[in-house]
Amino acid sequence: MLVLSKWVTLFLSVAQFILGMLGNGFIGLVNGSSWFKSKRISLSDFIITTLALCRIVLLWILFTDGLIAVFFSHVYDDSELTVQVIDIFWTFTNHLSIWLATSLGVLYCLKIASFSHPTFLWLKWRVSRVVAWMLLGALVLSCGSAISLIPQLKIYFLLHKNPGTSNVTEQFKKQMHEYQMIHVLGMLWYLPPLIVSLASYVLLILSLGRHMKQMQQNRTSPSDASTEAHKRAIRIVFSFLFLFLFYCFSFTITSSSYFLPRTEMIKMIGEMVTMLYPAGHSFILILGNNKLKQTFVELLWCESGHWKPGPKGPLAA
Repeated sequence: MLVLSKWVTLFLSVAQFILGMLGNGFIGLVNGSSWFKSKRISLSDFIITTLALCRIVLLWILFTDGLIAVFFSHVYDDSELTVQVIDIFWTFTNHLSIWLATSLGVLYCLKIASFSHPTFLWLKWRVSRVVAWMLLGALVLSCGSAISLIPQLKIYFLLHKNPGTSNVTEQFKKQMHEYQMIHVLGMLWYLPPLIVSLASYVLLILSLGRHMKQMQQNRTSPSDASTEAHKRAIRIVFSFLFLFLFYCFSFTITSSSYFLPRTEMIKMIGEMVTMLYPAGHSFILILGNNKLKQTFVELLWCESGHWKPGPKGPLAA
C-alpha cells in the first residue's frame, strides 16, 4: 500500500511540476520577450516576471526535495551538506517569492484603491518608490531568513543523529525543546507578508464597497472599468492568501514529521501539496493579467487550428 502511495504521489507531483513550469515559463517568456522588444517594462510586469522565475527555481527545489525524501531518504541520513544546501536555497527562494507576491498585491492596492486618508494618498503618489523599497527589503529579509536557518539545521542534525529513546536524557530534552522553539520562531518570518497581504485585501474590498455605493448614488452602471479592476485585484490577492495559508499548513506538517513516528504518508502528502502554491498561482496571475490572458487564449486558438489575430497595440496589464 505504501509503495502504491509513493507512485501516486510521484505522479501527482510530476503533474504539478509540469503545470507549474509551463505556467511560470509562459509568464517569463511573454513578459521577457515584450521587455526585450520594447526595452521597457512596467513595474507590475517586472514583479510578475521575477516572481515566475523565482517560482521556477522553487519548483525545482521542491520536486528534487520530494524525490529525495520519498524515494532516497538515506541521502538525508548520509549527507548533511545536501540537507543544508536544499534547505537554505529553498528558504531564500520561498521567502523571496512570497514577498514578491505581497509586493504585487500592495502595488494593485495603491494603484486601484481610492481613499482620502493622507497616509494612503502619500503612499499612492509614491507607489513606484514604495514598491521598489519593498522589493529591496524582500531581498534583505529573504537573505536573513536563510541565514537564520543555520542554528536550526545544527540542532536538527544533532537530534537526528541521537534520536530519542525510552531513556531520554535531560540534555536531549533541552535540545529538542530548543529545536522546537527555533522552528516555531522561524514561522514568524511568514507573518509580515501575511499581514501586509491581508491589509491590501481588506483595503481593496473597502474601496470597492465605497465605489459601488458612489455608483449607486450617481445611478450609473456598476460594471465600469474601476469596478472590474477592483474585482480582478481582489481575486488575485485572495487567491494568493488562500494558497499561501494552505502552503504554510502543509509545510508545517511536512517539516514537523521528522520527529513523529509513522508519518511517511503524511510527509509524502505534505511534499505534494506544497507544490500546489507555486504551480497554481501562476495560472491565476495569467487569468488576472489582460496581456498574459490574451496571449494565452491566442496560443490555445493557434494550437487548436482556429487562430485569429488579436487587436493590434499593447495590451493593458
